[in-house]
Order: sequence, then C-alpha cells, then structure tokens
Amino acid sequence: MRAPSLKSSYRLFWMTISEPRSPGPSPAATQPPPALARRFGGRSNVFSAMDRAKAEARRRHGDHLIDLSLGCTDQPPPPQVTAAMAQALGQRSSAAYCLHAATRPLRASVAAWIRRRFAVAVNPDTQVLLLVGSQEGTAHFPLAVLEPGDHGLVLDPGYPSHLGGLQLASARIHRLVLDPEDGWRPPFTSLSHGEREALRLMVFGFPHNPTATVGCQDWLDEAMAMARHHDILVAHDNPYVDLALDGEAPCLLCSPGWQERGIEFFSFSKSWCMGGFRIAFAVGAAPLVQALQQVKAWIDFNQSVAIQSGAMVALDQLEDWPARLRRLYRRRRDHMVQALAAAGWPVTPRPMALYLWDRLPVAAGAMDSLSFCLKLVRDTGVALTPGSGFGAAGQHHVRMALVAEESRLTEAAQRVEAWLNTF
Repeated sequence: MRAPSLKSSYRLFWMTISEPRSPGPSPAATQPPPALARRFGGRSNVFSAMDRAKAEARRRHGDHLIDLSLGCTDQPPPPQVTAAMAQALGQRSSAAYCLHAATRPLRASVAAWIRRRFAVAVNPDTQVLLLVGSQEGTAHFPLAVLEPGDHGLVLDPGYPSHLGGLQLASARIHRLVLDPEDGWRPPFTSLSHGEREALRLMVFGFPHNPTATVGCQDWLDEAMAMARHHDILVAHDNPYVDLALDGEAPCLLCSPGWQERGIEFFSFSKSWCMGGFRIAFAVGAAPLVQALQQVKAWIDFNQSVAIQSGAMVALDQLEDWPARLRRLYRRRRDHMVQALAAAGWPVTPRPMALYLWDRLPVAAGAMDSLSFCLKLVRDTGVALTPGSGFGAAGQHHVRMALVAEESRLTEAAQRVEAWLNTF
C-alpha cells in the first residue's frame, strides 16, 4: 500500500501564456475549439436545450410561464443585509478592487460563525477563503490540486460543477452511482482497492442537489476515513447546510482529518437569499485553501466590500434567518406533494428544502427526462429540470424547485394534470 503523501496532492495549476497567432479565419460558430471539445465532448446538453425551450415558452406563454427549473429563491434577502450593503455603497472603497487582505473582516466573521455553528475552531488567515459562489469554488478547486490525468470522483446524480471542475482540470473521472433504494447513500465500499488507490480527489455534497437528500455525518466520516487511508483529497459542497427540513445536515468540518485533506464550500445564496450577489466561502486545510487562493489570483478579484458588509450582517446577526426559510419551504413542499398527488403524480416528500425529486409519472411511459421536460414546458409553460442533467442515474427523474408561491404551485400542478390526461 502506498504511504500517504500529501505533497503529491497539493499540485498547483499554472496558467500558460500562448504565443500570438497570425490572423486567420475563425472556426465555425457551431464547432468548439479542439481543447474545449476534448474536455467537454461528453458534456450533457440538457441545460442548454432547456434554456432554448424556456425562451420559446416565454414567447408563447409570456407571464404564464412557471419556472420551477432553477434553485433560485423567489424570496428577498434579509432587509438588514441590503441596508448594510446600501450604506457601504457610499464609501469609495466599495467601488475599488478588493484584494485578499481586505477580506479579513469577513473571514473573521466566517471563523466566528463556524465556531458557533459547528463548535469547530478555524484560522481566518489560513483556513478561510472568500468565493464567488460555492459553484465557482468547486469548479476551480481541481485546477489547484490535480494534474492532467489524475483520477477524480463525483456522484451520479450530482451537481454539474463538480463534474465540470474535474473536466476543466483534464482529470480522469470516476462516477459513483447512487441508488434510490439505498436512500442515495454513496456506496464507497463498492470501490475496489485499486480504484481507491488511484483516486486523488472526491467532489460531492450533502445535503444533496439534486436528490434533496440530507445525508448523514457517518457518510462524510466514511469518506474522510477512506481519504486518510488512500491519500485522497475531499471537497465537500455544502450550500444547503441550513436547509435540512428533517434531520441534521452533515458537515465535513465535523469529520476527523479535514485539517489535513479536506475543504468545504458554503454559500450565502440559499440560507440568506443572496444568490445574485454571488458571495460564498471555503473553509479547509490550510494548504488546500492556499492552493485555491493562488488559482483564484489568476482569475478574479473579490466582491465589493459593500457586498461583504451585507454578508457579515448575515453571519453576525441573522443566524436564525434560515429557520424562516425552512418553515416556508416545508409548507410549499407539503402543498406541492398534495397538489401533484391530486394530479395523478404521487411524489415523495424530500427532507431538504427547496426541491422535490422523483421519478417521471407513469403516464410518461417510455419518455426520458429531457423529452418529458421539453414537451411539458412547450405545451404548458411549466419548466422543470430533467434529471439526466445531473448524470445518467437521473435519467428517469425530474427536479422541481419550490420557488413560487403556493397559488402558482397549485396552478403548475393543475396544468401538469391536464397535460398528463392527454397522454
């Protein structure tokens, strides 16, 4: 067995600068550049197909379009957050570039929140990093720690940026298929010894998007134990940590070993309805945070200090805000489950807020999830997300985001019922 070697895992990605090219004809618009085609040749076109279908549905249905395909809440941020941002906008610094050192106040707030929330001590100077969304963090992290050809693992179904980040890093990808009969638990024990030895990075997240499964701390403990034994890094995506309707959301920072080989990504988008402001943070082993920071230094600056001011108010003063959202989403979940049952499509209540996830209705017959969702939005103006966009294991499932008032959810279910009756 290979002795663990963290040094081999902390490999930084360095951008190369190409020589200028002589002018020439541009490639056809429909043909991607060869490098892009190599990295993303197998990428699903589910989301682009749905975007086109929704655009057509907007032209056809106008304001009658009910878009339940995006996990973007219809709720506003806390007024205290926007007030703090508005006040800070009057300062000259809010319009200036923000370098890493200027994020120190927010990183201190993050460290204090982590201590209160999880009883874990973290160093704001070495173990916390500001992000432009947890999606950006999970997509860029493989560039910081992998070399082309290294092996990375994602869940199937799983969030697209987890797979996309590995593809950006030209990694060899292993998909760990989740089984609904096993409660969508990651079957780590199904990996052979050779597969475990080959892995350099695992990227996944619980509570889980798209299945709306909360998960268990034991699952993360199992992943970290395997990682420690086989010299694997673990990147855990946790933007829904405050949105468990049933049970307690797991956290990688509560699993032994994260200080050496783990990093966890959190977001303000879901818990405080700040998705459009694009602000999040990573907490993890100091070498991993440093590696990701170096990659980000090539790519972006940090958010305006005005946005950071609002984020600090959220962490410092509004820890109870997500509890309001949980009550809202629980009502919407229960309401939509009943409405769909009345429409002839029984679905299972999910333990995580924001989404329902279930198999296609029996009336859909042999249709796959993309065909079902394309036809549904074109015929009715109700947009759902095809499960196949999250991996082959989601082929016969759909995800519904509960991002509309109950009256609109009722209308969506009624449209679905009328539509299914035409089959």
